[in-house]
Amino acid sequence: MKIAVLGGTGLIGSKVVKKLNAAGHEAVACSPSTGVDIVTGKGLEQAVAGADAVINLTNSPTFDAASTAFFQTSMDNLLAAAQKGGVRHVVILSIVGAEKVTELDYFQAKVLQEDILKAGPVPYSIVRATQFMEFMDAVLSWTTDGDTVRLPATPIQPIAAQDVADAVAEVAVGAPLNGTRDIGGPDVFTLDELGRVTVDARSDGREVVLDDTAGMYAAVRGDVLTTKGDARLAPTHYTDWLTT
Repeated sequence: MKIAVLGGTGLIGSKVVKKLNAAGHEAVACSPSTGVDIVTGKGLEQAVAGADAVINLTNSPTFDAASTAFFQTSMDNLLAAAQKGGVRHVVILSIVGAEKVTELDYFQAKVLQEDILKAGPVPYSIVRATQFMEFMDAVLSWTTDGDTVRLPATPIQPIAAQDVADAVAEVAVGAPLNGTRDIGGPDVFTLDELGRVTVDARSDGREVVLDDTAGMYAAVRGDVLTTKGDARLAPTHYTDWLTT
């Protein structure tokens, strides 16, 4: 299969491209560095023309209200180019529970992205993942003050980027779901507990304290960011990932 991977040079995209090409497919990484800009539309029609599937892994550069415009524009451009180019399957990566986090602009922007795809003219699949293990350092940095990290007790189900990439690649080469597949890591932690596990493993000297008002995840209510029902659980445990 010929597969165009938008955002194909990023954390997930680069792994998806490698996975697909190793399996014998023709996966092409597309990004501004390769002359493809999903926001301006530059190079987009040429990048997706004739592709059997297109995977959109591009992301807003900000988590604020500006993310809404990014996903609106990028999806409008993508679907127009995909329809013109005869693409038979568009895949996006979204977030488990995004529709339930109404307080955060970014999560609602991801819901908008899903809705645009669902209403569009091309068969589709949506892969929704829980929070990436690779983002934990950033989460810690947001609420670090000196040697203290303040984190809420939000339930988090961390998943490794490689496991996300594997799931996205699997969906892309299959028939369009015209629906959603949820994926998550094998374990659930509270965010403050996950922080302690992380700093202890790295012996970095910081102390993690519980603060249910700290950081972006303080806006999340209950366990909405964890998988439910028939979601697929990935094999990589966070404690094992930390050691590698």
